[in-house]
Amino acid sequence: MTSRRDFLKTVGVSAVSLALGGVEQAMASPLTSKEWDSAKKDKVKIAYIGIGNRGEQNIDEFAKTGMVDVTVLCDIDMGATHTQKVMNMYPKAKRFRDFREMFEKAAGDFDAVCASVPDHMHFPIAMMALSHGKHIYVEKPMCRTFLEGEMMMEMARRNPHLVTQVGNQGHSEANYFQFKAWKDAGIISDITAISAHMNNPRRWHNYDANIIQMPGGEPMPKDIDWDTWTGPSLYHGFSDKYHQGNWRCWYDYGMGALGDWGAHLVDTAHEFLELGLPYEVDMEYAKGHNSYFFPYSSTIKFRFPARGSMPPCDITWYDGLDNLPPLPANYGASEYNPDVPATNQGNTPVSKLNPGKIIYGRDLTFKGGSHGSTLSIIPSANAMDIQSRLPEVPKSTSNHYVNFLRACQGVEKTRSPFEINGVLSQVFCLGVIAQRLNTKLYFDAHTKRFTNNEFANALLSGMPPRKGWEDFYKLV
Repeated sequence: MTSRRDFLKTVGVSAVSLALGGVEQAMASPLTSKEWDSAKKDKVKIAYIGIGNRGEQNIDEFAKTGMVDVTVLCDIDMGATHTQKVMNMYPKAKRFRDFREMFEKAAGDFDAVCASVPDHMHFPIAMMALSHGKHIYVEKPMCRTFLEGEMMMEMARRNPHLVTQVGNQGHSEANYFQFKAWKDAGIISDITAISAHMNNPRRWHNYDANIIQMPGGEPMPKDIDWDTWTGPSLYHGFSDKYHQGNWRCWYDYGMGALGDWGAHLVDTAHEFLELGLPYEVDMEYAKGHNSYFFPYSSTIKFRFPARGSMPPCDITWYDGLDNLPPLPANYGASEYNPDVPATNQGNTPVSKLNPGKIIYGRDLTFKGGSHGSTLSIIPSANAMDIQSRLPEVPKSTSNHYVNFLRACQGVEKTRSPFEINGVLSQVFCLGVIAQRLNTKLYFDAHTKRFTNNEFANALLSGMPPRKGWEDFYKLV
């Protein structure tokens, strides 16, 4: 048996090389009407794990494609109000509360899985799907610990015939194609710094930072399978502060604002600038720091080394209502992307700065929003000067859901597979460790160890899995 610590030391796959190996994605041409008819006729049999809230949104998007045959539904809260819509949509689908039982009893009924579950459950579900020969679409962030990301990438590498996709939808939208085209044309070049900001209200902003223990012990909703919900993580008694999206607040279950929004703000820069893993992660500012839930405000600087002809680059992350990044001159209005899914984060007024990023090059500065929002050059006079040099940006042949399904059919390659998204998720894991310890960390991307903090090294793998979940952490 390979221990989790031994795996980190000996795994023979480099996260950095995985991040760099998939930059050139095969771009399939748009399907003809005849090909679309064939694709919709040869539907992908799919199982949904997590069917309320974000799960319902994903299910609705898959339904719009006309390319799925929904055969199985799974939710630990099956029958609760927030699951009723999907249950009514697919009354003939088999139903389960425990995904392990679903794979055991119904694996022959589906070819692909969509998992819209809390962050701490992405790993076991994805590993089980791949071990059963199933394609897997999992919400972002891909993983909750650095080790989980390492193992998920290795599992995908061992099963190249299986399709993986992480749900950062902007990776199939305009920003993805624009960033690549502008980078290839030399418009985006010599990038030395990026500010990424997400300053909207979060659920934990109303929590007490003087907390001395985790909540728990409240009456559970009828028929909820709380033990399965907890999965391999530390067990805490039921609390409304964990359920229905509140799990994102807690280190034991979620990845905070960084894991939630980082995948929508720095994904294209991380991929096409070939950033890989940072050598330094510095928690520059923390308000409301405590041992249980995420700070009210965070500023985290990630420092990446030079790569080939590209200079070193820093990404500075800002979250919190009082923690806006400095804006360059002539920044202009803050752009809002109406396509961003609703997050139901409470009634606190949103900040005046919408989620986005500022990308600083030696010659040009760019600003952009979240998800698929395209970049603009600031000040606008600079954009006019180079208008004739701007390349034609190809249109997306498929949105993120169609891209996944067409990949399952062998027509396209996914744009956010584990080997691409995994390293980005690991960057977030390193950031969360810096948040949790409220310190500066130095990281060796070759050994995949911190060089200045053994407590931080322990957090790369997190707590050992609960009894009964150990097998998920074995690669055979």
